[in-house]
Amino acid sequence: MQSFLSFLADGWLQLSWWQLTLVILAVTHVTIVSVTVFLHRSQAHRGLDLHPALMHFFRFWLWMTTGMVTKEWVAIHRKHHAKCEREGDPHSPVVFGLGQVFFRGAELYRQEATNPETLKRFGHGTPDDWLERNLYTKYSMLGITIMLGIDLFLFGLLGLTVWAIQMAWIPFWAAGVVNGLGHAIGYRNFASPDTSTNVFPWGIIIGGEELHNNHHAYGTSAKFSSKWYEFDLGWCYISVFKALGLAKVKKVAPKLRLEPSVPSNAPIDGISLATLQGVITHRYEILARYADIIKTTASEEIARLKPQVNKDNPNCSWSLLESCNDWIGRGDDVLAPEQRAELETVAAGDSRLSILVRMQRELAGIWESSSASSEQLLSDLRTWCQRAQQSGIESLEQFALRLRRYAA
Repeated sequence: MQSFLSFLADGWLQLSWWQLTLVILAVTHVTIVSVTVFLHRSQAHRGLDLHPALMHFFRFWLWMTTGMVTKEWVAIHRKHHAKCEREGDPHSPVVFGLGQVFFRGAELYRQEATNPETLKRFGHGTPDDWLERNLYTKYSMLGITIMLGIDLFLFGLLGLTVWAIQMAWIPFWAAGVVNGLGHAIGYRNFASPDTSTNVFPWGIIIGGEELHNNHHAYGTSAKFSSKWYEFDLGWCYISVFKALGLAKVKKVAPKLRLEPSVPSNAPIDGISLATLQGVITHRYEILARYADIIKTTASEEIARLKPQVNKDNPNCSWSLLESCNDWIGRGDDVLAPEQRAELETVAAGDSRLSILVRMQRELAGIWESSSASSEQLLSDLRTWCQRAQQSGIESLEQFALRLRRYAA
């Protein structure tokens, strides 16, 4: 009887609390690797190909530990990128609010998974073999039920806790933290046309998914880290799989390459098609640098206007400018109409800001013009650089000189 009660309490393995903790961390980490390497980088974005044996392991493991269907997850994620921060985005904090995405992200996934149009349009190219049709998709809940039985057998009644943590791991970290906080807090290396952020520079807990802004800038890249101080654990696993012949990397983000310094008196016609291609390739990095210039100028304007409030200019607009400082410099695509109106008001009150904001839009328009020829785009870039170098704004002049150094 005592042995039976002991089995009920601690299961077949009879683990101590710290051993059980290590097991939980290990199995949930395998789930994270399965999501980031298989579902996200390989299936959704085709950044790498996996060996069939490894791919099937990931499919089997996700069936057992999450109940997620590959086609559904991939389709929903692709739709998120296609309609990011706009109506139709399945899980955008801009559309639904941060609280709803953070706490109910898994429900938003399940709701979108019932949309047949989403699966038809965005779910192409995912596994469609006998196992997928007759087991993984048809009986998607069977795997997690089997896992519950395994956990109870191995860990006793504590197996319920182990199973609950396994079931909550992806909804919390992926659906909540990445999709929620990854569009709200952190830093941005790239001014991608959305609100994505890098939550942390070290992608360890979520296997590299913490580097969310880097991913949105170069969605098809199999590697998420960009700066020297950033760490992508998912890329480490991919590198190991590649060395073992289990993975083939197809795409990574282009490395930034700059030509030697350009003299301030260098002729504008020295800007070549190669420069144009470099500017287009690194456009999100360029816009991020430009946003820093606007923010610096706005901070200088705040510092200049603030002391004047109770003196000779009681109606100055520094407070409005300060309220805009968190999002000033971002593209119009991610600003609400009222924010764009406030930005226009602020920019109209300062000639430097007005010039910077207007020229930011004109610069973005160069690579957004899908109908223009390469020669026309090159002419537009030369004209933009010439105007920037003649603007009388030192930071803009230096930016234009750096812009001429970009190479594909």
